[in-house]
Amino acid sequence: MKKPLIILSGPTACGKTSLSIDLAKRINAEIISADSMQVYRGFDIGTAKVTEAEKEGIPHYLIDELEPEEEFNVFEFQTRAKRYIEDITARGKIPMIVGGTGFYIQSVLYDIDFSDESDDKTYRHELEELAHEKGSACLYELLQEQDPDAAKEIHPNNVKRVIRALEFFRETGGLISEHNRLQQQKESPYNFAYFVVNRPRPILYERINLRVDQMVKDGLVDEVQTLLQKGFDEDLLSMQGLGYKEMIPYVKGTVSLEDAVDLLKKNTRHFAKRQITWFKREKDTCWIDLEEYSSSEKVIDEMIQILKEKNIVCIS
Repeated sequence: MKKPLIILSGPTACGKTSLSIDLAKRINAEIISADSMQVYRGFDIGTAKVTEAEKEGIPHYLIDELEPEEEFNVFEFQTRAKRYIEDITARGKIPMIVGGTGFYIQSVLYDIDFSDESDDKTYRHELEELAHEKGSACLYELLQEQDPDAAKEIHPNNVKRVIRALEFFRETGGLISEHNRLQQQKESPYNFAYFVVNRPRPILYERINLRVDQMVKDGLVDEVQTLLQKGFDEDLLSMQGLGYKEMIPYVKGTVSLEDAVDLLKKNTRHFAKRQITWFKREKDTCWIDLEEYSSSEKVIDEMIQILKEKNIVCIS
């Protein structure tokens, strides 16, 4: 029998965190974070990281596990997440992956093969240096030449994924877009339910704007300043995360707070749009418009009914 797995995803600021905790309490689940930034210690306000009080006793994994200078990528996520899934399942509980990083989720759900990873990082370092000297657009142009389909799937500013695609081409002679397409056709090793929660675009964007304002009130600027004072270089992948790269210029005195906040709101809205596009391409998903329900309890009831139908939970 396939092991059970629940996925609860959706765009940023749609309300995944509280919903996932409410669901976990009802079905005896534990949560694995699928967020590329919440894994770092000290990145709390800008990532809207769940607090200990908000967890309500539900165990969370892949939160606060790495220092800002450590590298975290899809292979590392997959390795750690699979280990947690085994542990959670062995204890008679249900693993639930929660977050908005679609490729991370996909890597676990379909057990994507990363065996083509090379131990030689020379070319990667060359590309990183090129990006530092000439900007991310230079690397993106290379990707457009080598693998146009991959370029359509990857945002130009996502330097990490652009570099990985270029590395793949150099190491294998093949296209990472074709590799990913074949991997996505694999059957999942899990008996899963893949929920994507969302809200109408105007409401979602308003929630994003309000969240950014609240982050600033809660001390986002001080958080960024503290990280810089601790010696974490702005070129670190962790410091290039949404909410941090926009605030660094303000902390350094090169832009106004108003401009930094406006840019963060704009970039977050664009990010949410890309997330929605990604999830629409995923197969076997169950979309839930949260605005169609009168309460979160009604949403949870709907989810549990689907989980019963899939024989993932059997509660009364």
